[in-house]
Amino acid sequence: MPQFLFCVPQALGRMAWHPLLLLPFLLAAASGNTAPIFNMTLVYVPEDLPIGAIAFSLSAYDLDGDPITYDITGEDSFYFKVDAQTGVVTLKNLLDRESKAKLDIFVILSDGINTAVTSRLTIIVDDRNDNAPIFQYLPYETSVLENTTVGSIIYTVFANDSDTGSAARVSYSIQEVIPDTTKNQWLFYILSNGSVVLNNSLDYTMNTFFQLKILAQDGGGMLGNQTVIQNSSTYLSIAVIDVPNLDPRFLNEPYSGSVPEGCPVGTTVLTVTAMDRDIGVNDKISYSITNASAPFAINDTTGTITVRQLLDREQLPSEEVLLEVMARESNLDIYGNVAQASTLVTVLVTDVNDNKPQFYQCSFSNCDFNDTQSNFTGSIVEHSSSKVPVSNLNIVAHDPDKGINGTFELYLQGASASAFTVSPTRIVGTGEVQILVQNPSAVDYELTHVMVVQLIANDTGNPTDCCSTATVTIDIIDTNDHIPEFPQSSYNLRVPENSPDGTVIANITAYDPDSGAGGQITYYLLPESIQDIFMVNATSGVVMVRNGSLLDRELRSVYYANLQAKDGDNMTGTTLLEITVLDENDEKPVIIGSYFISVEEGQNVSTQIRAIDNDEEGTPNSELGYRIVPGLYSNNFTINQITGEMHSIEPLDREAVDDDEGQLVVTVEVYDHGVPQQSTMVNVTITVADVNDNTPVFLQQSYEFFVFESSDGSFVGEVMATDADRTEINSRISFQLERSTGSSNFLISSFRLGPGNYSGRLFLDPDVSVDYDTMQDKFFSLVVLAENTAADNAGNVANVSVRVNILDVNDEPPTILPSSLEGVSVSENGTQQGVIHTVVASDPDTNHSLVFEELSVACYKGGSSAGEVCWDWFVLLPNGSVLANSLDIDYELCDVVLLTMRVEDLYTQKGNQYSQNETLQIQITDINDNAPIFLPVTGTFVMVPEISPVDLQVATVKATDADSGLGGTIFFSIISVVFVQEDGAKRPFENLFKVVTSADQDGYTGSIQVASNLDSSLKGKYQVTVEARDSAAPQHATQTTLNIFTVDQSYRIHLQFVTTVDEVQSNLESIRVALTSATKAGVYVAAIRSYEDSRATQVQPKSVMEVYFVYSNGTALDVNQLSLLIHSDPLVLANLINLGLAVIGPGEVTEPSKEKQMIGVIAGLAAFLVLFILIAILALVLTIRSYKRKLSAMKALKAATTLSPAVVQGAGIPGTNKYNAERANPMLNLSLDPSHDLGFHEETSSVASINSLDENKVDSPKEDNFKAQRGSPHPTDSTEDEALAAALNMKDPPKMAYINTAFNTTDL
Repeated sequence: MPQFLFCVPQALGRMAWHPLLLLPFLLAAASGNTAPIFNMTLVYVPEDLPIGAIAFSLSAYDLDGDPITYDITGEDSFYFKVDAQTGVVTLKNLLDRESKAKLDIFVILSDGINTAVTSRLTIIVDDRNDNAPIFQYLPYETSVLENTTVGSIIYTVFANDSDTGSAARVSYSIQEVIPDTTKNQWLFYILSNGSVVLNNSLDYTMNTFFQLKILAQDGGGMLGNQTVIQNSSTYLSIAVIDVPNLDPRFLNEPYSGSVPEGCPVGTTVLTVTAMDRDIGVNDKISYSITNASAPFAINDTTGTITVRQLLDREQLPSEEVLLEVMARESNLDIYGNVAQASTLVTVLVTDVNDNKPQFYQCSFSNCDFNDTQSNFTGSIVEHSSSKVPVSNLNIVAHDPDKGINGTFELYLQGASASAFTVSPTRIVGTGEVQILVQNPSAVDYELTHVMVVQLIANDTGNPTDCCSTATVTIDIIDTNDHIPEFPQSSYNLRVPENSPDGTVIANITAYDPDSGAGGQITYYLLPESIQDIFMVNATSGVVMVRNGSLLDRELRSVYYANLQAKDGDNMTGTTLLEITVLDENDEKPVIIGSYFISVEEGQNVSTQIRAIDNDEEGTPNSELGYRIVPGLYSNNFTINQITGEMHSIEPLDREAVDDDEGQLVVTVEVYDHGVPQQSTMVNVTITVADVNDNTPVFLQQSYEFFVFESSDGSFVGEVMATDADRTEINSRISFQLERSTGSSNFLISSFRLGPGNYSGRLFLDPDVSVDYDTMQDKFFSLVVLAENTAADNAGNVANVSVRVNILDVNDEPPTILPSSLEGVSVSENGTQQGVIHTVVASDPDTNHSLVFEELSVACYKGGSSAGEVCWDWFVLLPNGSVLANSLDIDYELCDVVLLTMRVEDLYTQKGNQYSQNETLQIQITDINDNAPIFLPVTGTFVMVPEISPVDLQVATVKATDADSGLGGTIFFSIISVVFVQEDGAKRPFENLFKVVTSADQDGYTGSIQVASNLDSSLKGKYQVTVEARDSAAPQHATQTTLNIFTVDQSYRIHLQFVTTVDEVQSNLESIRVALTSATKAGVYVAAIRSYEDSRATQVQPKSVMEVYFVYSNGTALDVNQLSLLIHSDPLVLANLINLGLAVIGPGEVTEPSKEKQMIGVIAGLAAFLVLFILIAILALVLTIRSYKRKLSAMKALKAATTLSPAVVQGAGIPGTNKYNAERANPMLNLSLDPSHDLGFHEETSSVASINSLDENKVDSPKEDNFKAQRGSPHPTDSTEDEALAAALNMKDPPKMAYINTAFNTTDL
């Protein structure tokens, strides 16, 4: 392609650049080439694309077919990398749609000809299901009233999913309900919006809390080329609040007690206890007895029943008093009704022997026992037979006491007591009493018409009030002669009890010798009271049973009757009938007393069943036997079949009794041995009093609960324990926490679930905050104690281990671990690619998602900012990986990269989601990839071999190495030394110089020093090749060649002083200063010695100073130049004269070397004679020429003042040190360039020529002024003219520059 060169004048520079901008376009248009065309505007990239995968391809075309190169830029190009040739774009850093859903990059297209084309490309990050639903506003806790309506929403949870589409649609389900029962599984359900609904009625008595494990699940979506469903779970804690909806309940029903009659008023019978079934309400209970007429009262607070009035068992309708007790809560229930319950209490009033037997005048069958009698009257025929009862008495004796307390004895007292006896002599309870004739002879009408006896009833069990007395008056009836006579005076008759009416007992007839009416016998049965039971056939004398139902041997076993035989004259004969009622086994055994036994468990029961059989004593009919009727507890007892003593086989266990009240009933059958056998059943009710002999037992071996951190006062869980003891007091359980690490963070409350069933509800202490992140162990190991609190036997304790897992709430900011920010280094030049380091962040929260974010990049080199050079060297990935992203990492540009970053927790629920900003320091480690570089030498190295001792520094080199460490440590060495003579001949030397390496702030310095004595006669320069080599592998070396110019002895100048050597030595510094001031050159004193020349001069010197005057640019002064410079400065000249300077002369010729001396001696010996002659002639000629030259110089000086500017100067200006530009300086062969000023002004001396080789006398300067009187035959340069004028007038001429291309040691 043609190239064009434009020259723009400087004056138009600022205006010309505007058209230049259009130049490429004009050229392209002129050539017909078009720029590439890019037609892409939008692409889609999935957010789960892995690093290195192809994201998309850039597509562009060029109408000219030129190859296209691609590049991308922009802030979002951070995520991508493009292949410049193919346009394939791969992922460089991970994408996250939730952080940035749309990216914009700029695509740069270039065909290498036209200006690059830049186009915007929008990249849409396609969502993938990479986020699980996250529950918000944790923890979830609520409380629900027990009577909450079914179908009510009790709580609403919410989980958010950052994805889109179906992956963002969250559905909810209940995974678990704690406590885990079949009923509870269906107690709640959850709606699609997260609302938890009550599905059934709550019952506080069944469960006081629930924990629901709720699962949030998204609708699924693509992730990693497969469909993925994300989910998360949390817990909802529900506390049930009890409401008063239940009536109270009596404990330990049924209630029964006993109290003896006659006990003091206020005696405690028993205590009833009721409790509010609404445990969480626990309303106050009051008690009352509904049947107010009962002789008992109840304490309305404690439920204790006491005796209200004096008890008399005999006056009560029944010895068992039935009370109805009402328990009422102090507050109305939720329905506005009175919450109450009732129970029946049976109080047995036991008998006390507090009554004595009394006598009543009535028949036994219809006696009401209202009116007692103490006087009875009867009659009997005199001389009645023994055992004949007194007629018309109707005496009944009665003791209202029960059982043995109602047993009493009967006997007679008084004067006539011996004539009669009483029957029966012992009565239990009630009996009919007869007075019988005991001594018939004593019953004699002729002795007394009336007989009186005292009937005594004695209760032997009541010694204080034992007896009752009745007076029985017996009228004696007189009898007549020739009475009918019975064969026997008495008859013992027998009749079975319960005999049918009309049963013939006996046929008894009397004999009456009388005849006629006197002999006709009519039979009568007396007394009349016996006629209700028996009768006699008046004609035949057959004795029969009139009413067999009244024959009850148990009421009366013997009847005494008089059988009268009356003739027509009413003459009566009698015989005694003793009718014994024969026993029939018609009576069942009668149980004496009731058998309610109370005994504490763990004890044996022993009792005796007492019974009587009213059948005839001593017969099988009254002989009793005892046996236990088979039943639930019959095998636990044994009974003596004869005595009725019953014993328990082993101590009783209350917990083995099924009855809630601890009552067990054993039925005992009491039977006789008669035929048919009669028996009676009696229940022995044994109330086993509960003893606290059981330790509480937990329902599970261990418990595990979950609770969120920082949920102060939250419900944690419930432990349950049972106590097998059957009473409320003994089965009551109290829960407490055993002191241990972490136990102070919890509280526990006890709740009664049922008889012997209690729960301990565990809560977090509302005053203590639990922090998941500060806990070393994320759980608490607790020991819950279940203790029975019965007052009589406290201390039964069970324990269970409880593990409380603390669930994390994402409330802590993430932290970048400081240890992961240390020790990161990367070698330069892209030798390390990919992940070079991973920064580690931690978050004490368990459910966290940490993403690293790069905040800034800083570049430093040597502690100073290196700008933006390293900004694209490294990339921080969201996972904390640091990638080396460039091949341009260069230690020499930047040695420290500081990446400032932070970490974000995407799952933060509360608090700060960002970590503190941290800085990752990446040390760029050096690779020895740079060779040492010599720094340019600005000066010229000059040395005077004559005064250059060993170790003198004659030159220096400086070098730097951009590497560090050993790679940047430089050592110098001399490779070669070559001396280049005037004629160009080269001569190598060894060990002539050495180099000493030293380090300084700017690099390394090599000091070139003299290593051995130098030959001061050599004229030329030393070419010293120096190598700088670093110290690390692979080593790099660089060489440079130095030119060290030598100043030979031809430039040694003798300064003669009129002072002594010592004085010169003492004034040396002042002399040096004055010379330096005049010459601006370095003054090198070779020697100070005494003056030994014997030639006569105007001034006699005493000492000589041999001096070199050398400039830093390599030039040196000869004697003429020195003289000119000193004379040009009057002050310096005067100062030097004061210091003793007398003559400025050339230096002595350098003595030849020994080799040359030997050659010279040999050659000289041959021509000694010739030379001697020539020397003599030469001395004469030289003397003449010397005077001529001085004369010529004076003339030339005068002529110089008259030169016209048009005259051209010749090769030199006679008498001066000035030369035109066409000639070379004989001393240096150099033009006098002002940029290489020798440090003095060239002035023309009008005193004397300084070009002569003889000695010059130093005279005081003249003030003669010369003027040109005639024109020069040659044109004169104006500058020369100005130089002469300046020399004459001591003014500074204008400086000019000259170039000398042939500088060598000869010039020096």
